[in-house]
Amino acid sequence: MDIADKNVPLSRHCMMTTLVLLLVCMAISACADVEPPATTRSVDGATVAALHKSAEQGNATAQNRLGLLYNQGQGVPQNLLLAKQWFEKAAEQGDAGAQVNLGTLYLLGQGALESDQMALFWFRRAAEQQEMLAFAKLGFMYEHGRGVTQDFVQAYMWYTLSAARGEKRALASRNQLAKQMPPAQVTAAQQLAREWKPKPK
Repeated sequence: MDIADKNVPLSRHCMMTTLVLLLVCMAISACADVEPPATTRSVDGATVAALHKSAEQGNATAQNRLGLLYNQGQGVPQNLLLAKQWFEKAAEQGDAGAQVNLGTLYLLGQGALESDQMALFWFRRAAEQQEMLAFAKLGFMYEHGRGVTQDFVQAYMWYTLSAARGEKRALASRNQLAKQMPPAQVTAAQQLAREWKPKPK
């Protein structure tokens, strides 16, 4: 056995050690690149100031985001009244996310007087823009008879529209609701979902 043969096991051992270390380093690097979810990430004063400036200038996206910060108390003290004001400004400009957020405040009576009718108004406006959360909220309203006569067919239809756009909670709600419905109602609701279109402006 010559010297080259003696080095083969050692060489393989070094190669394996290097490979393991490389994989560990790659894993650590990949973890370092993952950002925490937006809901847990702190918001600094500069970000809030920039959002405020943009919102004051009429930017609907900034107004909605600022409303969310006040609603959640991120980067600013929690203030549901200010959240409602900013959602309202954005919603009136047609921001679908803000319309859903504003409708939710009315539904829960947070920062606004509880009003199923106002919640429905804003959810419907957002639904006309095919906002998936608005579809889900309308499903909830019809399922529970909030501001409307309870109607499982309508609820199923709205949940279906939301689920088709990727809202998993709407899919779960629809499947749960289906257990309380006769097959003919489910078929009718599926047909309504296929035929639904936003109203022409």
